[in-house]
Amino acid sequence: MTDHRPDFEDDFDGSRLDRTVWLPHYLPAWSSREESAATYDVAESCVHLTIPPGQRLWCPGDHPPMRVSALQSGNCSGPLGSTVGQQPYRAGLRVREEQEPFWGWTPHHGRIEVRARAVLTPLSMVACWLVGLEDRPERSAEICVAEIFGSTVQPGESAAVGMGLHPFRDPAVSEDFEAVRLPIDVAAFHTYAVDWRSGRADFLVDGTLVRSCLGPPDYPVQMMLAVFDFPGADPPNGVVPALVVDRVRARRS
Repeated sequence: MTDHRPDFEDDFDGSRLDRTVWLPHYLPAWSSREESAATYDVAESCVHLTIPPGQRLWCPGDHPPMRVSALQSGNCSGPLGSTVGQQPYRAGLRVREEQEPFWGWTPHHGRIEVRARAVLTPLSMVACWLVGLEDRPERSAEICVAEIFGSTVQPGESAAVGMGLHPFRDPAVSEDFEAVRLPIDVAAFHTYAVDWRSGRADFLVDGTLVRSCLGPPDYPVQMMLAVFDFPGADPPNGVVPALVVDRVRARRS
């Protein structure tokens, strides 16, 4: 059942993840449920996505070395062996494990906010984005609410926060993405948001407008929340990369 609620809130106050909304896997069709499972905990009214040192690689041998813990609010892919799936990372990629369709929360317009903090190393990143479910190939564009690479962070002072649009296979959307350096400490909680309506998307951090894009996708999307690690060695000084999300909220624009 689809859920396009313009008004939505998850403050992670319980002791368990709401599995009617969130799937704790990252694009499992290209891998498997087991190999794409997130490391996470719900505690202190937050969901903690982490990448401990022993976490396995995602799609090892086919994708450049990467580990990821992610939540996604939808999932759509084709039968085993098909090329139908979300955000393929190369041409000709085929479904390795068939998945049940999942439409947890798939908004279409609204002011969507994520209040979160990050623990990063120079080899890690965090991101929250909205992307089409690709139930049709052209419904694939992305609205990136925030993307932060640890290599851009000046601890306690500033970070480059990426935001904007990626068209992928949607010919109606143009590439419009920029990483803007902001005077924020990403280790502290901040609210990253997009005010998305027909024809325009405004990107905000802590209520302040940072940039705007014209012509965003105009169909239901799923939310993605993730922390990534690109391993080259053990975590610096034992730091475990993390994305700690306090709240996801959507309201009518």
